[in-house]
Amino acid sequence: MKHTIYILVFFIAAFSFGQNEALFEKANALYNDAKYAEAIDAYEAIIETGNHSADLYFNLGNANYKLNNIAPSIYYYEKALRLAPNDADIKNNLAFAQNMTIDVIDIVPDSGISKFIKSFANKFTFDAWAKIAVVLVFVFVILFLIYYFAFSTNRKRLTFIGSVVSLILICITLTFAFYKFNLDKKDNPAIIFAQESKVKSGPNPNSDEAFRLHEGTKVQVEETFESWKKIKLADGKTGWVAANDIKTIKDF
Repeated sequence: MKHTIYILVFFIAAFSFGQNEALFEKANALYNDAKYAEAIDAYEAIIETGNHSADLYFNLGNANYKLNNIAPSIYYYEKALRLAPNDADIKNNLAFAQNMTIDVIDIVPDSGISKFIKSFANKFTFDAWAKIAVVLVFVFVILFLIYYFAFSTNRKRLTFIGSVVSLILICITLTFAFYKFNLDKKDNPAIIFAQESKVKSGPNPNSDEAFRLHEGTKVQVEETFESWKKIKLADGKTGWVAANDIKTIKDF
């Protein structure tokens, strides 16, 4: 019975994958024919099946950009960038889309050491840092075994130094892995989708208006209270916006 279920699940998954591939090709064809709205519908139909990829979000961003849909284009480019953080095409197109936004927000720079640590940690994902640590553990074990069973003094000296270095690198790598994990945990970006959003000083429609933001602006969501989201800008300003005015990027 179990084998039958596994086979059935396999064929369903294969059929679904084939359908998504065909739909993706159809969406690309619609995009190439400048039928951008129809292409968007086709791409979104793939997302509704639970399929997510950098290429899919990148193409969705491109289609929305062609229609001057500021917020959706930035939103999908940002989602694509999370899946392919080193992709130059995504970064370039995101920069073009961001040029259409109204709000100009100054970025508060990190201090020298903090900036270096954060920049270095962001070179790899948490999973990548963890994999590097595992590889270094294997290197350490191999070097230690060679040291333990070696008879040559020079070989013992070299493998001992190598094992100590690899142990230090393991500690450094694990430190960056957990630092990256905490960065990702705190990171909750969102895009303003409302044409104009009134940012309040508190989670209440009767609160004083602190400032206004416009579609396409990227913010960080720090807190949720009922139908309100507390946001923070790159320049350090904070406030509350209606939850319907924004879409969080990390929601897949």
